[in-house]
Amino acid sequence: MPTITFTNEKKEIQVPNGANLRAEALRAGVGLYPGVHKVANCHGLGTCGSCRVLVTKGMENTSPKGLLEAARLAVSLAYVGNEQTMRLACQTRVEGDITVTTRPPLNLFGENFFS
Repeated sequence: MPTITFTNEKKEIQVPNGANLRAEALRAGVGLYPGVHKVANCHGLGTCGSCRVLVTKGMENTSPKGLLEAARLAVSLAYVGNEQTMRLACQTRVEGDITVTTRPPLNLFGENFFS
């Protein structure tokens, strides 16, 4: 069974192969949503972008990005500089061990923002 490590929460959970990252995080009590998005989110449809996470380890153990996810992330400021590691939890299937950072901060002054 794959293991998901949540760095902010210092929590590890084991999930079935192919499990949805959002569903498993919520089941384990991991807070994916910042602020008002706790109640005002798309409930896993991939349209709001508020369940974004950074996959810091094991990106090869996740499902490929779909068109909807890629389009939604393309308009997010948090995506800048994190194009290879940012995912929407609701659109991500876990196929092996991964480490994720939930609620990644905006990096408006980072080295990759203006590139």
